[in-house]
Amino acid sequence: MNADTEYLVIGGGAMGSATAYFLAAAGREVVLLERFEPGHVQGASHGSTRNFNPAYDHLDYVRLLQRSHLLWDEVSQRAGVELLRRTGLVNHGDVPGQRAIHQVLPRAGFTSELLGIDEAQQRFAGMRFETEALFIKEGGQINADKAVAAFQQIAAARGAQVIHEARALSIDVLDENLVSVLVRQSSGERTITARHLVVAAGAWTQRLLGHAVALPKIHVTEEHPVHFALKNEVAFWPGFNHTLDPARDIGSKVFAPVYGMHTPGEGIKVGWHGSGNIIDPEHRPHRVIQEQIAALQDYAARWLPGVDSESFEPVSCTYANTEDEHFILDRFGPVTVGAGFSGHGFKFVPAIGEHLAQLASGKTGAIPAFSASRIIDNPVFLNRRAEAGLE
Repeated sequence: MNADTEYLVIGGGAMGSATAYFLAAAGREVVLLERFEPGHVQGASHGSTRNFNPAYDHLDYVRLLQRSHLLWDEVSQRAGVELLRRTGLVNHGDVPGQRAIHQVLPRAGFTSELLGIDEAQQRFAGMRFETEALFIKEGGQINADKAVAAFQQIAAARGAQVIHEARALSIDVLDENLVSVLVRQSSGERTITARHLVVAAGAWTQRLLGHAVALPKIHVTEEHPVHFALKNEVAFWPGFNHTLDPARDIGSKVFAPVYGMHTPGEGIKVGWHGSGNIIDPEHRPHRVIQEQIAALQDYAARWLPGVDSESFEPVSCTYANTEDEHFILDRFGPVTVGAGFSGHGFKFVPAIGEHLAQLASGKTGAIPAFSASRIIDNPVFLNRRAEAGLE
């Protein structure tokens, strides 16, 4: 049976769009399906900013970081738009972890410094510190909206067919070299066959795949970070991550580690990492958790003197988390899956897109840490939520 296309990619967010580009750049015939309209806000790839945070000491992540650091510039040049703005990134609150990362990063080509409290305070006047901080010069912010559009643009320029408002309803693996996907569009339903299928559907991945492949459990949460208004537009803001002990009394409840960044024109984005309610993405409530918003205000009042904690706008996105918070990058016959990226995946987009394209085309194998068959003996996601008193 002849296939309609060689490669079919489901999911036109950042990961799927990057995968489509790298497949097309390798001369493959590619169709990319996105369920929603261009620029939609239903998933995890919208908004102006994501942190490019190189603070990892796990070798597999460091390798992906090295590759992404190069590829963001290459993609920016090819698309004619700046995607990564290098403001630097500062982490504080976890001194042993920061020191371990500081030992690894210079060997990977990243410039890191350990800063005392006073020095960190002088450099970053909009923030408050009470521990040694780790500053990484190459850190910064990625424009998520522009990144998705850029990958789709350069994928199409290499011959990929990008189709929006095309919802994949079901997947049928016919044999080792053929997959059938039922797709719904405004004109009706149709079946698309492909020699290889890549699924990068974010919060909808596990529901869509069903029993077609065996994946670790993916928990989907609805998150609500906020943009706080700046008190001083001149102050320098790096991206940042702050680790707080949930059991410590700091005047308000701690729900998770805090992340933040300057979003030009919108203020300072601040959020709890993965603290939202677990949801069904098909029935997303879009419900702000007032207790967590109030705690973010308390956090900002104590730790971010450069913002107005009373002036803010909430935003919304989904997370799709594995229980150990490692990615799923694996191939099952003619089906390749990329999933579980939320909370820390966006920085790796070009490297993961390249890796998924190579996985799908048989040029590389699965990285053991990201294999779907790995044993999860440290459920970080569940443990962190339990410590914070979340369901």
